[in-house]
This record gives sequence, structure tokens and C-alpha cells, in this order.
Amino acid sequence: MSELQLIGDIRSRAFRVMWMLEELGEPYEHVRTGPHSPDALAWNISGKIPSLVEDGEAVFDSTAIIQYLADSRGRFTHEPGTLERARQDGWTNLLLDEFDACLWAAARHSFVLPEEKRVPGLKPTLRWEFERSSKLLAARMGDGPYLMGAAFTVPDIILGHCALWAEVAKFEFREQKIAAYLKQVHDRPAYQRTLSTR
Repeated sequence: MSELQLIGDIRSRAFRVMWMLEELGEPYEHVRTGPHSPDALAWNISGKIPSLVEDGEAVFDSTAIIQYLADSRGRFTHEPGTLERARQDGWTNLLLDEFDACLWAAARHSFVLPEEKRVPGLKPTLRWEFERSSKLLAARMGDGPYLMGAAFTVPDIILGHCALWAEVAKFEFREQKIAAYLKQVHDRPAYQRTLSTR
């Protein structure tokens, strides 16, 4: 069996990776560390987190990591080269563009960047973008129970984590359809186990 190490504080996008590992039931070691720490720099020259180390080789970027885990284990994903996978990747990219990027920009201008580089006036615009994207998301969602229909897949982890991040940042998903979907996703035992480690 391969040895897995998750590098990164769970209050970061490392949450997504831990959630996927819990869904898969994979044993792993968690090195709880912040960005630019010695542990982070040991695996990623940029010092960014998370990294996943498997058998001494590191994979970077939370989305790349969870897609790698899904592909390599043959679970929570559709097969590359299929229309289902193209649709799945479309969902993943939409969520990264419309929600993850918006929340990250808000975080950068709230506490990540040096204070003199922050533009607090951006937050109302980002909140407006988030709300507009939420309405479009609700209109695009099918009958579920998940984004790809019956199967829980990578984009469900992305959206489920973005919702947690949004709650902390006081960005709101107001649409009932999204709220019902998120309750179901957040009730998953693997999510609850991950949440309990924060």
C-alpha cells in the first residue's frame, strides 16, 4: 500500500484533500502546517499548501490532488475521455472560476496580503459577483442529488468546501436549491469527520 502524507493546515484548501481521503477510506499522515513553513517548503518550492506526498513524490494544488486521487483510485469521478468527464470538468472549472476565485480574492484583501496592499473596497463587488454566480448555479443544477446527478464526484467536494469557506467569510448562498444540496453534501460522514479536525 502506498504511503500518503497530507501537508497543510486543514483551515486551508487542504480541507478538500482530507475530505477526499476520508471519502476514499485511505490511510494517511496529516502534517498540519501553514504556508511557507519549513514543512511546506520541503515539498513545494513556493511554500504553498496543500501538498500530497505519495511514496516520496509530491502533487500540488488541491484540485489537482483530489482529481489525481479520484482518477488513481477509480472513484468519485468519470473516466477521462468521456462526455461525462468533460461535463464533470466543466463543473469543476466553473466552481473554481466563479466561487473559489471570488472567495480567495476576498481573503487576500482581508488578511492575506500585506495591509498596505489590500483594497477593502473590493469586497462589495466580490459579494455581488458571488450572489450573481449563486443564482446562475441554482438555475444550472439538475435534480441531483449531486452536481453530476446520482454520483458524488470531485466538483461536489469543491462546492462543498467553497460553501464552508463562504460561511466563514460571511458570503451567502441564498437559493433554497443550493441550501438543500449543501445540507446533503455536508451530512456525508467523510465531510463530518474532516470538519471535526478543524
